[in-house]
Amino acid sequence: MSATRFVDGYLGYLLGQANHALYKEFDGHVRAAGLTSIEWRVLATLHDGEPLTISQLAHEVLSKQPTVTKLVRRMCEQGWLALQDDPGDQRRTLVRVTPAGRRLVKPLVNKARDHEAKLLRALGSAEKAALLKLLAKLKQHV
Repeated sequence: MSATRFVDGYLGYLLGQANHALYKEFDGHVRAAGLTSIEWRVLATLHDGEPLTISQLAHEVLSKQPTVTKLVRRMCEQGWLALQDDPGDQRRTLVRVTPAGRRLVKPLVNKARDHEAKLLRALGSAEKAALLKLLAKLKQHV
């Protein structure tokens, strides 16, 4: 008789395995574009959204603020990001993607969508919708 292992039903393990499955193949596209995984996450986060503070961006890309501060400086030097004053609070600086950053990340976003669709083919449309809804709900409580 085979006992079920703890990790086979543990959410953290299952999410980690799903994350690995999603990114292990896609990471090659990111590297081929000349980006690191964190640069990809920054550009993907900012390319179609509003500018963010560095602390908001660090939270979104799952990294520490000092790491993101250094990364943003480097990406600004490369012309992919720009800093701007926050019109609502002059003490804060916002990070936005530049047109060059948007051009760099757009093909990767399209590849990411295609890759995700390929991976999710194993699920029916109701299962896909439920999965996304549940993950979004969990994200709100983190």
